Amino acid sequence: MSQSIINTEIKPFSATAFHGGEFVPVSEQDLLGKWSVVFFYPADFTFVCPTELGDMAEHYAKLQEMGVEVYSVSTDTHFTHKAWHDTSDTIRQIQFPMIGDPTGVITRNFGVMIEEEGLALRGTFVINPEGQIKVAEVHDLGIGRSAVELVRKIQAAQYVAEHDGEVCPAAWQPGAETLAPSLDLVGKI
Repeated sequence: MSQSIINTEIKPFSATAFHGGEFVPVSEQDLLGKWSVVFFYPADFTFVCPTELGDMAEHYAKLQEMGVEVYSVSTDTHFTHKAWHDTSDTIRQIQFPMIGDPTGVITRNFGVMIEEEGLALRGTFVINPEGQIKVAEVHDLGIGRSAVELVRKIQAAQYVAEHDGEVCPAAWQPGAETLAPSLDLVGKI
């Protein structure tokens, strides 16, 4: 990611996901009109990946309450996602779409492709209803992510979107004070 993709619009894509026991088409159009998380991981049938996807599955109901849809993406096929879902107790809990990206188009669109390996870095992207990327976080393969922290970031992004002129300070939680940037605050925080 040589330049920031924050506030850029998601690029077009067309893929197939395993979702609700079926193979379903998914495109960038499905992400519009609601908050979305695109959650890249390296590969099915691995070690850290199921812990992250399981953690996301445990927080999926909360995200749904917040009006957020989650899309997990790896460079595996949708067939592999189904096989993993059918054989893993952890992955069987997943209720969000698992997108197959065997050509790497989506992974490259978000700048998280490891070209030498044909795998995705651990990338998390929060997209607003207008299709703009508001949060981008990329981890090395050995560093797992936390759905709790993701929920907090989405809450902050939603708050800022709904409250023009306010910003959320570090470690902000819903109900806590926000800031209204102004000349009066310079050097006083």
